[in-house]
Amino acid sequence: MATIQLGIIMNGVTGRMGTNQHLIRSIVAIRKQGGVALANGDVIMPDPILVGRQESKLRALAEAHGIERWSTNLDECLQDSYNQVYFDSQTTVLRAESIKKAIAAGKHIYCEKPTADSLEGSLELARLAREAGVKNGVVQDKLFLPGLIKLKRLVDSGFFGRILSVRLEFGYWVFEGDWQTCQRPSWNYRKEDGGGIIVDMFAHWRYVLDNLFGEVQSVSCLGVTHVPQRVDEQGKPYDCTADDAAYATFVLDGGIVVQANSSWTTRVNRDELVTIHVDGMNGSAVAGLRECKTQHRVNTPKPVWNPDIPNPFNFLEQWEQVPDNQVFDNGFKIQWELFLKHIVTDSEFRWDLLEGAKGTQLAELGLQSWHERRWIDIPELKI
Repeated sequence: MATIQLGIIMNGVTGRMGTNQHLIRSIVAIRKQGGVALANGDVIMPDPILVGRQESKLRALAEAHGIERWSTNLDECLQDSYNQVYFDSQTTVLRAESIKKAIAAGKHIYCEKPTADSLEGSLELARLAREAGVKNGVVQDKLFLPGLIKLKRLVDSGFFGRILSVRLEFGYWVFEGDWQTCQRPSWNYRKEDGGGIIVDMFAHWRYVLDNLFGEVQSVSCLGVTHVPQRVDEQGKPYDCTADDAAYATFVLDGGIVVQANSSWTTRVNRDELVTIHVDGMNGSAVAGLRECKTQHRVNTPKPVWNPDIPNPFNFLEQWEQVPDNQVFDNGFKIQWELFLKHIVTDSEFRWDLLEGAKGTQLAELGLQSWHERRWIDIPELKI
């Protein structure tokens, strides 16, 4: 049994997602479990070097998690042949230029989305990676959530019959930052810094819809900036120039209609922060982050509209839970393990930079639909 050391440049991991999901719950967890086991008995051991702009943060983060390598000099890290993989979870406006440097240095690429702040930029990255012959992947974590894994199981089994429609609800109240600390960074609400819920969430909705139900064919979108002013991390008020809510309709391949509400200005009255309600001829399902429940056609009740009497039904009790039937690991960690195997063994990894560009495309066309107040068809992407 051989241990394959894999040097990974991790740029931008001092941020919330980079620290919690990609470093602690993915790479550190993989190291603690003894690496990624391969079928031949070999083990891939990721060896990260943390990269960022603030030395004190990097040092503290590395020491807290037993990581020996960190640096404020990305160029030096890229020049080191030991580092084979470049990972990027910086803010969107910084990501593309750093990835270009990494591709030019011959590094394999794994990154958060959106991959760039424009479709042109995202396609350029996909093209450059293909021309350089480097392997590449984009984080598409929600595909590996327990609730969506169960939902995919239902789709693949034919449970729904012909799928008619999908209703997707996502969001929560993000405090304005005056009397309660804001749960999200202030750049999320500034268009000039790459912010906006359409740019953020449509990249997710693209891969979720494409992979579970059918490719997105067209979009109609309304964006809104409901909260015009917030307070930043330094306690200073600032004007919000990006959308904080989006109300969209998508039509998928096969005529499936999707209604998707995404909002940082809504108070939650549902089981989880995101729910996906699927209606089919033979049955329906509601999936969240971890749970999924169903109602088959033979178990569907027969309510009658009568507002003159108390509701005789407890609708929530008329659904059945889909069992786990397996142990679910962290979704980010699962995809990291798949990508590391892809690097070492050339195993399949479908979620590349071109797939990531599809998310950027949907966000751009959603914004265009909003500003032009019309439906927009989604053209096929090629590089």
